[in-house]
Amino acid sequence: MSHWAEIDNNNIVLRVTVGDNNDPAGDEGYQWLIDNLGGTWIKTSYNSNIRGIYASIGYSYNTEEDIFVVPQPYPSWNRSGSYWNPPTPMPITEGKSYYWSEDDLSWREINNS
Repeated sequence: MSHWAEIDNNNIVLRVTVGDNNDPAGDEGYQWLIDNLGGTWIKTSYNSNIRGIYASIGYSYNTEEDIFVVPQPYPSWNRSGSYWNPPTPMPITEGKSYYWSEDDLSWREINNS
């Protein structure tokens, strides 16, 4: 099986579908997608073997790097490949949970009491 992601004019993934590796055209279903569904389709890998990560609805496709990118969770986070990283790493403290505060660009402990 091959997997394909349809992207819009802004390179945002609209849907992901499966193609047939036994397609007589030898294009793993690409031509069928074009002929029957139209749009712009980019091959993606369920095992993340190509294009960084497996595409999902709402992800973007970076044409320069030829990778899919998860949505940016916060404006302050920086992208590294297909993922986004906070400006400061999350604290690693056993038994505690944290959330990111964009207001002061820091991790805040979740009070579970």
